[in-house]
Amino acid sequence: MALDIKICGLSTAETFDAALDNGASHVGFIFFAKSPRNVSPELAGQLRQAGKGRAMAVAVTVDADDAFLDEIVAAVAPDMLQLHGKETPARVAEVKARYGLPVMKAFSIREAGDFEAILPYAGVADRLLFDAKPPAGSELPGGNGVSFDWRLLAGLDASVDYMLSGGLNAANIGDALRLANPPGIDISSGVESAPGVKDAALIDNFFRAVRAAREDSAA
Repeated sequence: MALDIKICGLSTAETFDAALDNGASHVGFIFFAKSPRNVSPELAGQLRQAGKGRAMAVAVTVDADDAFLDEIVAAVAPDMLQLHGKETPARVAEVKARYGLPVMKAFSIREAGDFEAILPYAGVADRLLFDAKPPAGSELPGGNGVSFDWRLLAGLDASVDYMLSGGLNAANIGDALRLANPPGIDISSGVESAPGVKDAALIDNFFRAVRAAREDSAA
């Protein structure tokens, strides 16, 4: 099975190139002022142009209004929008209709019952993203470097298309792939030397760990 890999929160040419050179299927840009990974639409647009055709560009927003989404879409021309706030199914449908782009909707997971929240989005969101619930006091809906029990994903219907996020890194990605066997993975803080500072060497190491884990499972 092919594995989609998204490197999220990119903001420099060096790390953007590292993601592409390693074969990332998706590259994410975060447009959320409270995040250390926040970038301007203009910068994201410049990086995106350099990688056009090599990976899907994903614009990540948190409860953004139409005016801000208009600005992002105009500057970046993303391939997909990721909604990481409290957007309702109706809002997801609105965004899809307004921009004609696929939408990935993020959900915060801690226990099995949290997956019930995805039911109203069936047939509305094009893809789901499962992240860990933020720790107490965090103002960030994602990128907190924490994970949830990946064994919970074993009970998920096989037809659900999703990306696994939250606390992934080179040291634990083998366990995540073995326990959850997700169709896609999303990493941000796990390839950073400091909050918001992506590290090309850590990106290289992560992809090496993914390849090693997949080779082991195929053996």
